[in-house]
Amino acid sequence: MDRNQWKWLALSVIFSVVVLALVLYFTIDENTINYLTKLQPQYLLAALILHILSLCAWALRLKFMSKSLGYKVPFLHCLNMVFANLLIAAVTPSQAGGEPVRIHELYRADVPLGDATAIVIMERVLDGILLGIIGGAAMLMLWLGSEELGLSIALPLFFMWAMITGFVILFAYSVKNPVFLKNLIKKFSGWFTKRWHAEKVEKFTGRIDSEVDNFNSALKNYVSHSKIGLVWGTLFTVFYWFSEFFIASLILMGLGEGPHIVESFVAQIIIAIIMMIPLTPGSSGIAELSATSLYSLFVPSSIVGIFVVIWRILLYYLNIFLGIFGTLIIVKREVVRKAIKDKISLKRD
Repeated sequence: MDRNQWKWLALSVIFSVVVLALVLYFTIDENTINYLTKLQPQYLLAALILHILSLCAWALRLKFMSKSLGYKVPFLHCLNMVFANLLIAAVTPSQAGGEPVRIHELYRADVPLGDATAIVIMERVLDGILLGIIGGAAMLMLWLGSEELGLSIALPLFFMWAMITGFVILFAYSVKNPVFLKNLIKKFSGWFTKRWHAEKVEKFTGRIDSEVDNFNSALKNYVSHSKIGLVWGTLFTVFYWFSEFFIASLILMGLGEGPHIVESFVAQIIIAIIMMIPLTPGSSGIAELSATSLYSLFVPSSIVGIFVVIWRILLYYLNIFLGIFGTLIIVKREVVRKAIKDKISLKRD
C-alpha cells in the first residue's frame, strides 16, 4: 500500500474507534457488569475459529475455481491473497476493493490475466446472487415485521436490497448481451467526454469495445469450460456467508444471551447490504451504527455496545491484522523477485 492508502486506513480505524466509543458510552449501564460476569469465552473462541474457517473457505473457492480451468494455485497462496485483500477492503469505500489484489496474485500463480479476472468477477457474481436470494427472504421477513421496526427504516433497506439485486440482474443481462453493456458504458462516459476532441472520443470508445469484448469472452469462457468450478464456487460461497453471519450468534451466546439465530441472520444480511454502499473507508462507522441500531431491537441495551465491539474486533480489526501480515509476505516476495530479475539482467549485460 502507498502512503495515501495508509492514511485512509488510519482514518478508517479512527472513525471506527470513535463510533465504538460513543456506542459504549450510550449503552453501558449497571446491568452490563452482570452480563460480563456470565461471559463464556468458549463461544468467543468458537467465533474466532469460525471466522478463520470462513476465510479458508474463500481461499478454497479461489483454488477450486482456478483448478476447474486447469490452473494449480496452492492453497496457502490463495489464503494469503485473501488476507491481503482484507487490508485493501479496509481502506476503500464499502468493503469491496480488494479485487485487483486477488487478480494480481492469481496472475503471479501463473493464471493468465483474462482468466484471473474472470475468476474474481465470478466470485463477486456468486456473492451477489446469494446475497440477493437470502436478502430477498430477509426483506420479506423484515417487511412482515415492519410495524415493529417502522416503515421509515424498512423501506430504505428494501430499496437498498432492490438496487443490489437489480445490479446483479443487469450484470447477468449485460454478459449475455455485450452490446447493451457497451452502449451503457458509452452513455455513462459521455457525460465526462463532452469536451474531448472527436479523435480522442473515438479512441476511447474503441477501447471500451475492446475491453468489453475481452471481459465478455473471459466470462463466457469460464462459464462454458468450468461448470464444476461454479458448483464448487457456489458451495464455498454459501459456507462463507453463512459462517460469517453465524459469528454474531456465537458472540451473543458468549455474552450470556440467546443466539437469536433468525433475528441475527436477518440483521447480518441487512448490514452486509448496507456495507456494500460506498460511504466510508471499510464501512467504518456505518457498520457499527447499523449493528447497534438493528441488534438493539432484540438484544438488551446493556450488552449491545459490548457485542458490537467484539463483533468488529473479529470481523474488522482482526482482518486488518491479517491483511497487513498477508501484504508483508507479498511485498517481501516482490522485492526478492525484483532482486533476482535485476541480477539476471546484470549477468546478461
